[in-house]
Amino acid sequence: MKLPLSWLHDYVQPDIDARELASRLAMTGTEVDRITHHGVPATDNFVVGKVLAAEQHPDADRLRVCTVDIGDTEPRTIVCGAPNVAAGQTVAVACPGAVMPDGTKLAKAKLRGVVSLGMILAENEIGLGPGQKGIMVLDDAIPAGTPLADVLPISDEVLELEITPNRPDCLGVYGVAREVHAATGAPLAPPPWKHDVGADTTGSPPGIEVIVEAPDLCPRFTARVFEDVTVGESPAWLKGRLMAAGQRPINNVVDITNYAMLLTGHPLHAFDLDRIAGARLVVRAAVAGEAMTTLDGQERALDEGMCLIADADGPTSLAGVMGGTRSEVEAGTTRVLLEVATWHGPTIHRTSTRLGVRSEASARFEKGLPPEGCMEAQAVATQLMLELTGARLLPGTLDIKTANGAPMVIRLRDARVTGLLGTDIPRARSAEILRALGFTTTDAADGLDVEVPSWRRGEVTREADLIEEVARIDGVDRLPATLPVNRTGLPGRLAHAQQLRRRAEDTLAGLGLHEIVGWSFAAPDLPDRLLAPAGDVLRDLVVLENPMSAEQSVMRSTIVGSLLDTAAFNRDRGHPDLALFESGAVYRRGTAALPDEHHALGALLTGTVRPATWAEPEPPQADVFAAKGIAEAVLGALRVPFTVRAVERCFLHPGRSGELLSGDVVLGLFGELHPEAAANWGFDEPVAVLLLDLGKAISAAPEVHAYTDLTTFPGMRQDLAVIVDESVPAEQVAMVVRRAGGALVAHAEVFDVYRGEQVGAGRTSLALHLEFRAADRTLTDEDVAPVRERIVAALRDELGGELRG
Repeated sequence: MKLPLSWLHDYVQPDIDARELASRLAMTGTEVDRITHHGVPATDNFVVGKVLAAEQHPDADRLRVCTVDIGDTEPRTIVCGAPNVAAGQTVAVACPGAVMPDGTKLAKAKLRGVVSLGMILAENEIGLGPGQKGIMVLDDAIPAGTPLADVLPISDEVLELEITPNRPDCLGVYGVAREVHAATGAPLAPPPWKHDVGADTTGSPPGIEVIVEAPDLCPRFTARVFEDVTVGESPAWLKGRLMAAGQRPINNVVDITNYAMLLTGHPLHAFDLDRIAGARLVVRAAVAGEAMTTLDGQERALDEGMCLIADADGPTSLAGVMGGTRSEVEAGTTRVLLEVATWHGPTIHRTSTRLGVRSEASARFEKGLPPEGCMEAQAVATQLMLELTGARLLPGTLDIKTANGAPMVIRLRDARVTGLLGTDIPRARSAEILRALGFTTTDAADGLDVEVPSWRRGEVTREADLIEEVARIDGVDRLPATLPVNRTGLPGRLAHAQQLRRRAEDTLAGLGLHEIVGWSFAAPDLPDRLLAPAGDVLRDLVVLENPMSAEQSVMRSTIVGSLLDTAAFNRDRGHPDLALFESGAVYRRGTAALPDEHHALGALLTGTVRPATWAEPEPPQADVFAAKGIAEAVLGALRVPFTVRAVERCFLHPGRSGELLSGDVVLGLFGELHPEAAANWGFDEPVAVLLLDLGKAISAAPEVHAYTDLTTFPGMRQDLAVIVDESVPAEQVAMVVRRAGGALVAHAEVFDVYRGEQVGAGRTSLALHLEFRAADRTLTDEDVAPVRERIVAALRDELGGELRG
């Protein structure tokens, strides 16, 4: 919403500049997106002039040489190309030195041999309107030399507000003025609808009948009739104000409806009463097959249930969204029906979305407007119709109410204010803030009884909402910064699981992986692209009832899909070497009423694992071992002991993938993506992935880390080489060593693999580093020898292994 400051200052004038006002509004909940300037940047050198003479230019058919009095001692010569310039006119003049809205600085010029000392202005040249009819002609009563800024709004600062959907009252100038009044303490002028010139008569105006057949769609419908209307241009002040607010002036009647809407926040619509077939309007729901032409000239096919206003010839207005061409106010209109109604917000939103019609009216109605706003807008528009169109108001106001907004009173307890905000705000201060915002307060035994005004009834429904109003105006930045206290009486902190989740994510970031945030939604063909067979858990999809699109119609059953989507997106834009990770939820359809949801941690590597250097011009490519290394780093950071075993999964490369276990619990998978699955995302090089069920990994992590003495009694290191069948995984060999060695084996790691004639066909030699350590003494060879014998025996008996000589 664009809010000209000059318009705001009609109702409230805080003693602060625009930037400080924007900051104050932002701190109280009304976000200011930017501050812009409408019109000329400075008003110097813009004055009112009198055209004393206008003669044909001797060398140009379309130019006139004008003599203009601008209040100086001598008139000045100005060459003008406007077709309507004439002697005797009062005009707007820009003198040399004036800076135009586009930044151009006006200077003395010579036009076809005649020196011109200024410029006679058209309205579009200073942002006061479309300016299609030549120069502006002002009131003759204005003296020559009067600063133009004293006559017309030629320069204005504009606040561009981001109004949240729950605050439609701030979509009107006076609503924002009320907020400024509360935020700054500046006096607030009475509302512009306080005096309604049409309120003195009763009954309905003659010449029109209105029937509301769909009361659920139209809580209130009001109308007034004006005769002897003269449709023409709006005055410059009105056009300038609309232009600054982002509205294009059309004619005085339409401009009045837009002006009243921007001021009150409630949309209006003007019908040419003589063009309403049958002099009868019916508010009803559309039926299938109906169509109408809206004011933008588009033929609209209506869906069943859309709300419309119809006359004897069919639909004439798309209720709450846009009027129709059949009853449009035109130059020859003399009788106007001014309609102000309240419409059902969700229906307006659905209609606007389905038809692709977005209007200022629909943007307001879809947020929910109170029925009381109808007569506020009627009062403002009625006054302007009488002043600017010469109209005569017929007695009576048609007012059909199908719903009444009952007053709502909420108790605001002093103790609750203090308890929720953590600081003491006196009752008198709470009452002062609420009254400034338009609430009515009455003292009660333990606080205040607060009556909610009509324009906030849809949002303020409970005591906590009132406390929020008090807090935001008193200053959220002034509230004490305190941490919540838990059941132990200590300040709150991250839970153990939250700490470990962050540790895992920080570990991946520390390894150089970039975090992504993918969609929780996925395409239904994700299991197919991951080669999932029938019955695979990846096919246990949670299907959305109202998806945003077909490509996002299910919840993701694995996090690898969003990693691959992001990797393919970056690869296609020239980034083949990627190291990504994501932490987020995955969903699978379970047997219970609710889906199975768990937190997953996924990583993806493709291309080189590190940048090339002079020492390493060709770094290694991402593979299964890179994925295993990342898994070891993450689980090591969580202090989770784990083992690895070979696994075959549909989307992983057979023989180049593994499963991570803590005891019998499967923590996740790692390995290279199956080439066919990788090809479904356009990859022809290896793609390494790690997929962890972070919840299970955290459950396997110790709550408390025990201290281990590593320095008092040094360890004893020995190497061991064992020959086993080449089908035996190295991890299984290390597991047997650890189990057989018992508590004295502090570390066992495979560091070399050999295959050749010396070990025989089909056999592999694995060399291991062994470290023996005791917590109470320094070990000797006699202590270690029996342990080593048990290890050798276990390797022989369980794996068929033999020591390599």
